[in-house]
Amino acid sequence: MLTQFREMVRYAGATVPAAASHDRDGIKPVAIVGVVLLLFIVAVTFKVAAQSHTAPAKSPDAAAQLEPVATAEPKEHGLSQKAVEVGRVYGFPITNSMIVSWIVALGLIAFARIATRRMDQVPGGAQNFLEWLIESLYGFLEGLIGKHLVDRTFWYFATVFIFILSANWIGLLPGVGTIGWGEHTAHGFHIDQPLLRGANADVNLTLAMALIFFACWIVWALREVGPLGFAKELFAPKGESSGFMKLVLVVVFFVVGCLEVVSILFRPVSLSFRLYGNTFAGENMLETMSRLVPGLGWLLPIPFYFLELLVGLVQALVFMLLTAVFTLLICQHEEGTKSQHA
Repeated sequence: MLTQFREMVRYAGATVPAAASHDRDGIKPVAIVGVVLLLFIVAVTFKVAAQSHTAPAKSPDAAAQLEPVATAEPKEHGLSQKAVEVGRVYGFPITNSMIVSWIVALGLIAFARIATRRMDQVPGGAQNFLEWLIESLYGFLEGLIGKHLVDRTFWYFATVFIFILSANWIGLLPGVGTIGWGEHTAHGFHIDQPLLRGANADVNLTLAMALIFFACWIVWALREVGPLGFAKELFAPKGESSGFMKLVLVVVFFVVGCLEVVSILFRPVSLSFRLYGNTFAGENMLETMSRLVPGLGWLLPIPFYFLELLVGLVQALVFMLLTAVFTLLICQHEEGTKSQHA
């Protein structure tokens, strides 16, 4: 596996004349995109700050009228259920969770480029860590779904695991959810519009990953068993029977197949809300612990940060394992046939 990985990376860089120019050409696009993203964040920051300073002033009478209503219904402290829009580019809304997802993606791309720019037979540093990660994931998935399926689907499962894990852990860094725009309240300064928000704490991202898997799952199933085999896996009776019992099994398995279709359609919803709910609940727990005892907001969340590190790893594993098992269930018939012929 490592030999094929090294040869693939070496072949991809064989068309570059010199190693030094290859290094510079590989890092330069990532650096340019990173600088552009940084400038965009700064521009959005100044834009929102300018809008807050230019907000129309209210008359004392109007403020006095609104004050009892505001005190009667105190604002709820916690992470909002949806991402906050921090700016627009040509009318396209940019949310704080999108910024974090872009930072995670750019960081992974930059790390992959740095780790594979000079492939050595005896790896070290970033290359050693990347090869260890790839080899471990490949061996784990091969033991779960078989070599035939892992060769076709490894690109998705490895990518989604690494991205979810990185997004979960980066969402725990100081500044995510604690830097932004807000106001002073009776409970202290409250952030209304955080500049950064955990990527997986936005249901739009988790639903998008689940829908991408659903599309890939259909393609993989049709490639492995074909349209007829796909229908047989869902509705055809299993086992051998004859006479009246065979007719009963046909009816029973047809009903079970209809229920299976309903469960398949709900898989993207369950996958997305499971990841979103755990990430969202974890970030709310951290914020609650930071506000529980005044003056100890820096100390109480520390044990829960270690818990969230474990939860972030578990959620990435759960998402990858569920998608892999769903793929195996629809393709195991063909996999079993191929292994018998082999």
